[in-house]
Amino acid sequence: MKSGGLGAVPSYGVPAKRRWRGFVIAVLGLVILSMLVPLVFLLGLHNGFHSPGYIYEQRNTPSTQKVIETFDRHDVSHNEDQSEDVMKSYTRGDKNGTIKRGANEEKHRGVKVPPKAVLQPPPPSNNPKVVRTEQVTHPKTSSADENGKSCELTYGSYCLWQQEHREVMKDAMVKKLKDQLFVARSYYPSIAKLPAQDKLSRELKQNIQELEHMLSESSTDADLPPHVETKSEKMEVAIAKAKSVPVVCDNVDKKLRQIYDLTEDEADFHMKQSAFLYKLNVLTMPKSFHCLALKLTVEYFKSSHDEDADSEKFEDSSLHHYVIFSNNVLAASVVINSTVTHAKVSRNQVFHVLSDGQNYYAMKLWFKMNNYGEAAVQVLNVEHLEMDSLKDNQLQLSLPEEFRVSFRNNDNPSMGQFRTEYVSIFSHSHYLLPDIFRKLKKVIVLDDDVVIQQDLSALWNLDMGDKVNGAVQFCSVRLGQLKSYLGEKGFNHNSCAWMSGLNIINLVKWREFGITQTYKRLIKELSVQKGSTIAAAWPASLLAFENKIYPLNESWVRSGLGHDYNVDSNSIKTAPVLHYNGKMKPWLDLGIPNYKSYWKKFLNKENQLLSECNVNS
Repeated sequence: MKSGGLGAVPSYGVPAKRRWRGFVIAVLGLVILSMLVPLVFLLGLHNGFHSPGYIYEQRNTPSTQKVIETFDRHDVSHNEDQSEDVMKSYTRGDKNGTIKRGANEEKHRGVKVPPKAVLQPPPPSNNPKVVRTEQVTHPKTSSADENGKSCELTYGSYCLWQQEHREVMKDAMVKKLKDQLFVARSYYPSIAKLPAQDKLSRELKQNIQELEHMLSESSTDADLPPHVETKSEKMEVAIAKAKSVPVVCDNVDKKLRQIYDLTEDEADFHMKQSAFLYKLNVLTMPKSFHCLALKLTVEYFKSSHDEDADSEKFEDSSLHHYVIFSNNVLAASVVINSTVTHAKVSRNQVFHVLSDGQNYYAMKLWFKMNNYGEAAVQVLNVEHLEMDSLKDNQLQLSLPEEFRVSFRNNDNPSMGQFRTEYVSIFSHSHYLLPDIFRKLKKVIVLDDDVVIQQDLSALWNLDMGDKVNGAVQFCSVRLGQLKSYLGEKGFNHNSCAWMSGLNIINLVKWREFGITQTYKRLIKELSVQKGSTIAAAWPASLLAFENKIYPLNESWVRSGLGHDYNVDSNSIKTAPVLHYNGKMKPWLDLGIPNYKSYWKKFLNKENQLLSECNVNS
């Protein structure tokens, strides 16, 4: 019994120790494994373990798909809320690694996907918020850039102009060499770090230097040396060898990003520089016009001058008086010539051209030399006007101000997310009309960028009641939308903005309501907020004439000919007044070619001075 009892103890103790020993080994194994797994990820060894069924297409997130399509110039459908610049996000990279996979990594990581499968554009969406942005084949089809933002919203009408005049790349070889140089530069740093590829590294470096030398001396295919084909083939072979060498994709990716950033910065610089030169061209008088003004001024002082025979008409309130503020001789001449040409009776028309001291004598001689039917033309130098309200200050001519306004285009979503218009309003000089023409009761103010195509005598018979300014309203912009811009003034939020170009002014009511005094007070108040009197001109004009606008029928004026390439030709032909509001004036080289003929046909092309200054060319 005792021996049997003692023998039972070791028979049960041995299995228990074995069970504990296995448990300890399992715990130690888990601890070691938990230490090794982080080390594998830290050292990047996990990149070597590939799934046998991996297909690169599975990694194509929406962001990656956009990048590939952008590089290959495919059409993209995107949401307004996702209008961020895909190319910029591609440049900066994705911290989660969803966009960092390149063509080389695709080669090393799994099965290659056919290009058509990757580049297939997404199906059209029924979501009303989705906007279709198509590849630009002609600037008239879209006004939106690849970011979904309006082209004009950033650079104004320059962007439309440069798209209209975009030239097809003719120097294919130069472009090919630049592309090869781009790729070679991206692979070279990685190849140079591999001791076994020293020969390939030297070959790449030599080819890069040779292409850089050729491109530094050549900008077109005609400038390239005869042996350029051989150099290009050698570079192609070197690039193919570099692509076949296993390299760290991150290094190539970083170099590509660096080169792309530099290229993007350079393109942005040239874009801004081009926009600046475009604006400078817009603000500068053409050389031919400057030549004409100089010749007229010289001739004025050489010739004798008699008193104007029509001086009595200038203050006769029973006649039809038109006022034009301009420092452009030919622009003012076209306005007067087109008005007189279409007038049923021209003998009761009187034109008052207000210019500055620099162009006064040229204007004076030009309108004396040329005949405009039976109409009378008076030229006034604004700087020499004597008025009681300006005894201490010298008056300077200011032309109508134009403001670029961009707003969401709900009428035609296919034309882009934003629509841009140029709204012209009265300048500071316009508010001196009651003081300049004290004996007149009513005048029609015409901008110097309009062309008259019908008789305007019907405007003189309009009964405007207590209204001061008869103008075409611009109801796409209402005062309520400009609340932050106008300040906390008491105004009707539903009131429409109005435009200059064609304005019927009741000078009697103007004096009665004290519009000039109201404008000066508003300018003083708003210029403090805006920091500039120019910035305050538009809100001050809108508020000064609030509830004082007599709305003219929109059919009177066809505007947009100075910035819109899509104006209907039938509406141009039937409109009584054409307004070239915008930066592309018809007398500039930048003017829209399709609309220039309506302006040029009212030039006096037989004048010898125009030929001498190449105005007609």
